Amino acid sequence: MNQYEVMYVIDPALEDGARVDLINRFSDLVKKNGGEVDRIDEWGKRRLAYAIQYKTEGYYVLMYIKAPSDLPRELERNMKIAEPVLRYLVIRYEGELPAKREPLKPYQPRENADAAPVAEAPVAEAPVAEVVDDEAPVSEAE
Repeated sequence: MNQYEVMYVIDPALEDGARVDLINRFSDLVKKNGGEVDRIDEWGKRRLAYAIQYKTEGYYVLMYIKAPSDLPRELERNMKIAEPVLRYLVIRYEGELPAKREPLKPYQPRENADAAPVAEAPVAEAPVAEVVDDEAPVSEAE
């Protein structure tokens, strides 16, 4: 059996129950065809790099599976048929599974009262070059 990494993006307008059913449908498909699901990571809603079907966000799901070599084709066929799936990618994965990624925390700006003042770096002055006047009158003594 080979290891595969399956990433797919679901329409964010899909309700929570329908989204869970879709994720379970793909994992059940793997189990019914002789594979096993190692881990499913739901990354949640993220902004897309470009609009897909006029949508700018998608719900990302990453799945690590062990399966026979004919399963990825069947999995891709089912993802292509599923209307809520915007994009999908199945690749063969070699090596150990990476550690589970922690979800991104929302950005929270620091308060100015707690922040220490930032010292400005000293600015070096540029050296002043002598100006040579080429059109200066030449003395007759020279």
